[in-house]
Amino acid sequence: MKHINQLRILTFVSLCLLTTGSLLAQQRELNGQVTCNGKGIANVVVSDGISCTRTDAAGNYKLFANKAAFIYISTPAGYLTRVENSIPVFYQSIDPDTGTYNFELKKNTKDDTKHVFLAQADVQLTDNDCLETYKKMLPDCAELINQESKSKDVFSVDCGDMVGDTPALYPGYIKAASVLNIPVYRAIGNHDMDYYGRTFETSYKTFEKYFGPTYYSFNKGKAHYIILNDNFFLGRDYFYMGYIDEKTFHWLEQDLSYVAKGSPVFVVMHIPSQLQEKQVPFEYNYSAIADQMVNAGAFHEILKPYQAHIISGHMHYNRNLVYSPNLMEHITGAVCGIWWRGDIGLDGTPRGYGVYEVDGNQVKWYYKSAGYAKEYQVRTYPVGASSQYPNDVIANVWNWDKNWKVEWIEDGVNKGEMIHYTGNDPKAEALCADREKVKYDWITINPTDHLFRATPQKKGARIEIKVTDRFGQVYLNKI
Repeated sequence: MKHINQLRILTFVSLCLLTTGSLLAQQRELNGQVTCNGKGIANVVVSDGISCTRTDAAGNYKLFANKAAFIYISTPAGYLTRVENSIPVFYQSIDPDTGTYNFELKKNTKDDTKHVFLAQADVQLTDNDCLETYKKMLPDCAELINQESKSKDVFSVDCGDMVGDTPALYPGYIKAASVLNIPVYRAIGNHDMDYYGRTFETSYKTFEKYFGPTYYSFNKGKAHYIILNDNFFLGRDYFYMGYIDEKTFHWLEQDLSYVAKGSPVFVVMHIPSQLQEKQVPFEYNYSAIADQMVNAGAFHEILKPYQAHIISGHMHYNRNLVYSPNLMEHITGAVCGIWWRGDIGLDGTPRGYGVYEVDGNQVKWYYKSAGYAKEYQVRTYPVGASSQYPNDVIANVWNWDKNWKVEWIEDGVNKGEMIHYTGNDPKAEALCADREKVKYDWITINPTDHLFRATPQKKGARIEIKVTDRFGQVYLNKI
């Protein structure tokens, strides 16, 4: 019996050694140097999407990769990568016959401690007509970029759904965005995925072909930026859920280990982590898992040590959620509005994009409506416009959060704060009711919580709406 047990132990050890040897045989050493003008750059984070390492004092790195598709760097603050047609080239595809991958950066001529970035979501191009309409919006972005880039570093992020299940439009989208002449860091959306494969791992190959890795990071000034893929394809038809897998979590923990606690961290992804500030009980229904992240709690926990902002899209409405004093989520209104059927989203938010101004550790933001001045932050409706409250004046403040104040003034007298409520934006309600115009029978109005109402005391009175944002900026709108 003793000899039998010894034989079993030896067999087990042999199997372990064989397995370990097999895994080591699969791993390949990748190495190289990160340089600027031929001189090595120290402490640059290099990753294969699984493991992370840092360059030494001479800019050299060594990494053992296991079946990775890319080797890439987290571009350090003060440096820039090459950009091709708006696509930052911070990555290289791994060649089975090549082990050395060098990266050449250039010094940023501007101090990126102060920088500005644009955040757009859900372009959702489905045909060339959509593409042509999108092109008409880009001059609005270009004007803002030209103004800000005189003194600041400027770039853009995209929260995904650049196309609407039409990858043939990627080249047209890329060509259109390239006129902005800035780098655009893109997250994959559910409508950017390859459907009908057998696993999640088959869903992002086309995206990778055009844009590179689906999760990565970079740095600007004191801020750290992370692009994530939180669309988990379920391996059946077109179904997916909001979910971060363990491989991505493992990489995320390593990536953040190089970031100083308390730093500003921006996470750009497609599906919101949550749709409300408090996590609700899990539900086994498709809308509950497809419109928000199933494992948001674990994700939020990782971000606790930082001043974190999550920037997402997907919902075709604008909403700011304050989870804690150091964690916010900005669900960004859709560039396409109601799927290019109108110039607003399902909540009445105009087509547009977020603008974030970063100065060291300080962050400010606003929503820029395409075709309007920066000061356009509220739409008002006269008495009779709302079917829910026909006796009230209505204000839609799309970038509102709990630190804003919305007041009303009647004949020059401030009457105090308006009543905050959840309901339908009158313009969006009318548009969604026009079934011929919206085209798609699944489009319905989305109730929003950034609406305010007040009942005038005098018929025909002069009414003004006074909105004060969280940064003290005041906006006045006369009805």
